[in-house]
This record gives sequence, structure tokens and C-alpha cells, in this order.
Amino acid sequence: MAADLLSIMTKYGDTAVCVLDCQDKLGEGIFWCPEEQVLYWVDMAMPSILHRFDPASESHKTWAMPEMISSLAKRRDGTLFVASHHGLNFFDPKSETLTRVVAPEASRPLNRANDGAPDARGRFWYGSMTNNIAPDGSDLPIESSTGVLYRVEPDLRVIPMDGPVGISNGTCFSPDSSTLYFADTLAEAIYAYDFDLESGGISNKRIFANPTGYGYPDGSTVDAEGYVWNARWEAACVIRFSPEGEIDRVVDIPASRVTCCAFGGKNLDELYVTTSRMNVSPSELEEHPEAGGVFALSPGVRGLPRPMFAG
Repeated sequence: MAADLLSIMTKYGDTAVCVLDCQDKLGEGIFWCPEEQVLYWVDMAMPSILHRFDPASESHKTWAMPEMISSLAKRRDGTLFVASHHGLNFFDPKSETLTRVVAPEASRPLNRANDGAPDARGRFWYGSMTNNIAPDGSDLPIESSTGVLYRVEPDLRVIPMDGPVGISNGTCFSPDSSTLYFADTLAEAIYAYDFDLESGGISNKRIFANPTGYGYPDGSTVDAEGYVWNARWEAACVIRFSPEGEIDRVVDIPASRVTCCAFGGKNLDELYVTTSRMNVSPSELEEHPEAGGVFALSPGVRGLPRPMFAG
């Protein structure tokens, strides 16, 4: 079946197909691990779940998490670096243990971590935000922008880099590491910063893209040509933006709440997309019954290998 699936993706190109109908409440944080040739991602809302999926064998494994987890990075020893509701952690798939290593916002109990990604030097960049998900999955209001964009060094020093942020999302880097992209979903904007890879410094913050009529910006990835692919919450699509911030392509996804995307596959030429079915109406689920699943397409471009967290 896996071979059939890959042939379907090649045949249909930009048409997204559901490769795993996992019915995530809030799928997020997807990335491809080239060492294992698998996908990792999270179902964030409680009960929170860590997913691992091998598209070739269709092997799917999950781990239950003790609190909401939001973003991930692989480590050289095979464990994962995990941003969660109340801090930053290491997760060992063998022992199935999540170990807190630092709690940067212990003084902000109403905040939680959200989207993040490593840079080419192995630092991890992530943002926090006011927690907007109640234990029962219902929405909580965000009354002010309380989030911060952080840089986590390999020695686990956590350095505030920008803020305030409403809803942190879309962390990714240009192919030459000269630009950091970061979205504030609440502000409906994707920002670009000049990025100094050696020092980890950022400057010259500006709006990269904030189109109207395409929902809200969520998770992002960058392809080898330097174009930014951004998942659009409440717009049933992923948008490919040029390096100048212009819309280059809009790819439909059969789920209104599109959350994150990542290039994967042996040649990094398959785009995988997570979605959400949390608080989606019955009529919308009837229209998009695979909402909450992971979708894939072959967009005709390749992605970039994702760095590991160096800590």
C-alpha cells in the first residue's frame, strides 16, 4: 500500500491526499527526521500525544504526554527536545519518559510554549503565548499579547529575543540562514528578521507577508529555493510565498484548520501537512471528514534537511 500511496502522490502532484487519518484534535509541530526516515509531530490539546509515522511502512506509533506539547527537535543521541505547556524537556522514546530540563516562564503560569524549530547551529527557537486551550479542549480567550520569542542555546540557556507576541507560530529560516521567519497569528502577520547565524542575533524586523482573505498564519517551512510555505488556519490551504513575500502558489487542503507543514521523504520532495478537528462543527466535519489527519502532496520542489538541537 505504501508504494501505491507514493504513486498516487506523484500522479496528483499538488493535490493533497490524507496519508494518516489520525483525527488529531490539534496536529502541530511536524518535522521529518532524515536519520530515521520518519515524521514526528504532536497532537497538542489534552490528552496530548506525540506521533511517529513511517510513510514507507505505514508504521505509526504514539506516546501519551503528561501535559500539552507543542514543538519538537531531534537530538544526536536519538532523544527529542520538546517544548511543552510548562517548560522545555527531553523525551526518551526507549524509556518513554519526559524529563523537564528548564522552565523559562515559571513566573507566567497562564502562558504556554508553542511553535519552534532549530537553526543551523543547533539552537532552538520557539515562542510562548497566553494558553488558549482549556483542559476540556474548549477555547480560552487571549486578552493580551503575553508571549515571547526565545532562543535556546545548546547549554539550555534561554534568551528572550522579541516580544510581546500574541500567538507564536511559523518559526523557520532561509536556506542561507540570513533570515528568520516568525508569525504572530493574532496579528495575522508573518515577520522577517535579519539573522546572524554566528551570534544568534536578530534585527530589522519587518512584515514579510500578511495577505487578507486567507485565514490566519500558522506553521511554516522553507523550501530549497527560499520560498516560505505557510499553513493557513481557517483557510483550508497552504500558501507558498516568494522570498519577497508575494503569493506564489495556493495549495488546497481538505480541512479548514491547517496547522503546520514540513518537507519529507527520501528526497525531501514531499510536503506533509497537519490539521485540526478541535471545535469543528458537525457540518464542517461532514464536508471535511479527514480533518485532523496528516496530508501529503508532491509540490515539485524540495525542502531542506532539518538541523538537530545541539543540546
